[in-house]
Amino acid sequence: MNERLVLLGTKGGPALRPGGPMPTASLLQIGGRTAVIDCALGVTRGLVDAGVALKTLDLVFITHLHSDHVLELGALLHTAWTAGLATPVKVYGPVGTGDVWTHFCRSLAYDIDIRIDDEGRPDIRQLVEVTEFGDGPVMQEAGLTVEALRVDHPPVTECYALRFSHGGRRVVFSADTCHFPPLADFARDADILVHEAMLAAGVDRLVARTGNGARLKAHLMASHTLVEDAGRIASDAGCAHLVLNHLIPADDPDFGPGDWEEAVRRTWAGPLTIGRDGLELPLIEAPAATA
Repeated sequence: MNERLVLLGTKGGPALRPGGPMPTASLLQIGGRTAVIDCALGVTRGLVDAGVALKTLDLVFITHLHSDHVLELGALLHTAWTAGLATPVKVYGPVGTGDVWTHFCRSLAYDIDIRIDDEGRPDIRQLVEVTEFGDGPVMQEAGLTVEALRVDHPPVTECYALRFSHGGRRVVFSADTCHFPPLADFARDADILVHEAMLAAGVDRLVARTGNGARLKAHLMASHTLVEDAGRIASDAGCAHLVLNHLIPADDPDFGPGDWEEAVRRTWAGPLTIGRDGLELPLIEAPAATA
């Protein structure tokens, strides 16, 4: 297995616009495991386009229950099942994730039951194991450790950054958060920090297109991280590589990669990747210890 990070969707927020990117979802293949981080609309197609056989689906992590992070959880699992999934899948998410899965299965009970009877499939409800987590350890299996940090994403109270560690490497996902200084300690010396980012110059134009005026702008400013502050977190953490993701705005033709880079370079001087759908970054092996 090629060890890699693939950004399947890089847009902040649930709305879709013609020709624009898909909402946030990521693929992390590390330590022989395949992990999906967040399940926004389009995650299933993104995985297929990244060359992942859906029937090999292994681990799924949900950072919080906003729709642009969990909307396609059930559809991904069900589609993997129809593609031949016959091995257990572990889903980890905050409180309420189990309800999302249970209610999805209830809504598709007719289809699930008839496919079991007619096509001889195993019961998907018995293949999927949901574990709900809070701050601290999430899982530890075969050298892969996953830990969570509650971040500040009002009004959502159960929203978690995730740190994946294996073989001396660390990949950290900020989840959705306002500028949250404790995240720097959580991401200390990470090989890759995938951090959400918002471009101040684009907020008013986004609000004008989307509606809800002052209420939406107040939410964005209180709940998300300006790109300059994402750079500050990466600098304070001493990360090796900053990846900007969950971009707000991500589909405004008046703003391109140069605008994002100009803003983040005020606070971050290191290696930088500005997210786009389908972008793939190989994971570099950690150097062997010396005597």
